[in-house]
Amino acid sequence: MSLFRQGSQFAVIGALQLLVDWSVFVAVTAAGLPTVPGNVVGRISGALLGFWLNGRYTFAAAGDARLGWHRFARFMVMWLVLTFVSTWLMASTALVLGLQFAWLTKPLVEGGLAVVSFLLGRYVIYR
Repeated sequence: MSLFRQGSQFAVIGALQLLVDWSVFVAVTAAGLPTVPGNVVGRISGALLGFWLNGRYTFAAAGDARLGWHRFARFMVMWLVLTFVSTWLMASTALVLGLQFAWLTKPLVEGGLAVVSFLLGRYVIYR
């Protein structure tokens, strides 16, 4: 599959993941959950959806889904590292500028991390 087609599908699925992740993050932190666990809960909700959709559609080979435990293990290593970065940035933003500002900046942070995620997905996780 071409880089453009994979990138386009990844962007659409990523937008859906971001909507789920951001909505959960805002909802649970607005309800009183601290920023760190709130961000992790949001990222888990988006990640599970994204792993399945990207393995099933974006990086699939001729209709053959690229899922399975080996790929999931590689995905989890990437997810843990990116979640650490995201959570550190969200917690720092909330601490310095306030929770509402963290809500606004989360899409920017996750968008930047999505570039790394796409490259790792294409060349490492779903290969």
